[in-house]
Amino acid sequence: MQLLTGPCVIESEENIYKIAKELERYHEDDTIDFYFKASFDKANRTSLHSYRGPGLEEGLRILQKVKEDFGYKIVTDVHETYQVQPVSEVVDMLQIPAFLCRQTDLLVTCAKTKCAINIKKGQFLSGDAMRYPALKVLETRGCSEATYENSKKQNLFLCERGNSFGYGNLVVDMRNLPIMRQFAPVIFDATHSVQMPTAQDGKTGGDSSMVPYLARAAAAVGVDGFFFETHFDPSIALSDGPNMVTLTQLNDIITTIKKIREIV
Repeated sequence: MQLLTGPCVIESEENIYKIAKELERYHEDDTIDFYFKASFDKANRTSLHSYRGPGLEEGLRILQKVKEDFGYKIVTDVHETYQVQPVSEVVDMLQIPAFLCRQTDLLVTCAKTKCAINIKKGQFLSGDAMRYPALKVLETRGCSEATYENSKKQNLFLCERGNSFGYGNLVVDMRNLPIMRQFAPVIFDATHSVQMPTAQDGKTGGDSSMVPYLARAAAAVGVDGFFFETHFDPSIALSDGPNMVTLTQLNDIITTIKKIREIV
């Protein structure tokens, strides 16, 4: 099982290390393929005044230090093509944000690296439509067909994170999970799936109490991995606090979904 987890954004080196230390149990679990996640820049924040992160240079320095000190594989977002090369020299997986999942130049540039790639499904797309972003990566890497096996060989993942449901809300259509698994291994992003975009006066809200239920449902349907944003205190997190889970909650959720996966 793939597990991508960590804070939404790099708030400080001290906070990153505090969270990274608490995630060691997953790195040491031989049933989990663990990636530490944190963003050096959140380029899609609702407000110009929202905290975005330390930026490319400082962010990569901190992520490289986490990688060296803990031995973790690293996943982070890229928003622009110029970021891909320097980021790929540090991280093991490049993540395409949902709003950018159709950006051809970004997908192709990422595909030219040796990194694994996680494409988040746009809130505006069906699961079936995600075959085309997958094909952009696969064709760049020499594969002519978007199949589960081709994507697995190319370390390409598709990530479900909910669809727009009216204004300021998301809903997860569980049918998308088996549909997308026709084209690639699927990661379920349980924390972003409970977001309420722009619902808090210029900030994205959310309901983290729903995270365990959605994660259990996805485990029962069948996915290849999970994405959770976590923090020692989501109430003071500088980004995505309302939909993040605490480190203790994360452990409880993972324990449960592992049991469900065994049954399935």
